[in-house]
Formats: sequence, structure tokens, C-alpha cells
Amino acid sequence: MKAVVQRVRAASVSVEGRQVSEIGEGLFVLLGVAKGDGEAAAVKVADKISKLRVFDDGSGKIGAPLGDREVLCVSQFTLLADVTRGNRPGFEAAARPEDAEPLYDLVCERLAARKGVFGADMAIGLDCYGPVTILLEA
Repeated sequence: MKAVVQRVRAASVSVEGRQVSEIGEGLFVLLGVAKGDGEAAAVKVADKISKLRVFDDGSGKIGAPLGDREVLCVSQFTLLADVTRGNRPGFEAAARPEDAEPLYDLVCERLAARKGVFGADMAIGLDCYGPVTILLEA
């Protein structure tokens, strides 16, 4: 499982021109579920995200936890892309949708995250700052 976590002032997801989710200050998460991932990986990545200390701690340094800030999580199978054999990505490492969606849901549930629409073509709006972007793997 891979997650790209970005610190944001705000984030939103729209599908077919209609906004389906939005958050204020918090974390925007792209989540890729790999073949063979299970509940243990989902719990591990969700718990790691929830404990990240990437916000201003009051002294101008990064060190404060998520706290009451919000999370928006979007399923992103392309994080599992393989481009070692050329320029066209292969997605053999990505879990099948019927296997990935329950694990995505579990991560979102553990984070009390707002969600994108699994499998949809989404437009993402982000107001990142820092920027702070972290790649996690479980």
C-alpha cells in the first residue's frame, strides 16, 4: 500500500462538475492499494497518517499532530505504476477494484476521512502549503 500525504489549507473533489467532498486545513491523501495488501497494511498506513506531525507547532517548526484537522482521501491506483519497461505505465501491481475498495474504505474509516468516489474520474482542488508532501508505504 502506498500513500502520498500532502498538508493542505483546503482540498476538494469533484466528479462530473459536482463537488462531492471538501475539507479545510488538514491532510490530502492519495492511496494506492497493491495486490496482496490486507487489513494489516490498511491499519498500519492509516495509523501512520493519523500520527504524522506535519503542522506548525506554534514556534514556527513542523511538529504538531493532525488533531482536529480534517482528512480527504482519494483512491489512486496509479501510485502502483511500473515504468521500468518503457514510458507507458503498467498497473499489474495494483489490486483489483473489488479487493482495493474495502481496504480504501477501511483506511478512510480509521482516519474519519472524507472521500473521493472510488473508481471515478475526479477533479482535485488543493491549496497545499509548505509544501509538505510525504510518501508512505506499508
